[in-house]
Amino acid sequence: MSDASRKLLESACSGDSVAVDALLERHLPGLRAFVRLRSDRLLRAKESESDLVQSVCREVLEHLDRYQYRSEAGFRQWLYRTAERKIIDRFRYYNAEKRSAAREVNGEELGLEDSRLLEAYGTLFTPSRDAMAREELRRVEEAFESLPADYREIIVLARVVGLPHADIARQLGRTPSSVRNALYRGLALLSDHLAKG
Repeated sequence: MSDASRKLLESACSGDSVAVDALLERHLPGLRAFVRLRSDRLLRAKESESDLVQSVCREVLEHLDRYQYRSEAGFRQWLYRTAERKIIDRFRYYNAEKRSAAREVNGEELGLEDSRLLEAYGTLFTPSRDAMAREELRRVEEAFESLPADYREIIVLARVVGLPHADIARQLGRTPSSVRNALYRGLALLSDHLAKG
């Protein structure tokens, strides 16, 4: 952890709004990718990931004083846990209301946020190709959703959240070698799905 990152987080925790903005900006692409990959189709049809991400950021800002500095990775994990709780809450809300998001038409346009999301996904497509970029987002998400749940979980924790294999293993009650193997198999399967699509 660099001194600059430490100072940024400490300044943000002490209420420095410029530091808070810089800290959230640094984690925004990964947070958007996390929210999209964790949200199911129905939730994505009902609420935009931008609204969910904004809600997560607002909650983090309201409770930033509760975060005790340990590391930037710790902050990222706290941010993603907040996002996970928000996604679960919204899913429960729509499920309890018996709302059918599947019937709604999703007419989202590709903008700057989607271009950043593509960067977080690590695609090779240029943001200027709106139709191709939208299709690539759908392809990645559909391929990801077709994976077994444990592969999806490990890929998100390893590649989006950035947890080391040992931390994922502890969290999931597995060995680090089984996490590495599952990550390898999951990424290979994801690559196969994308190659076929």
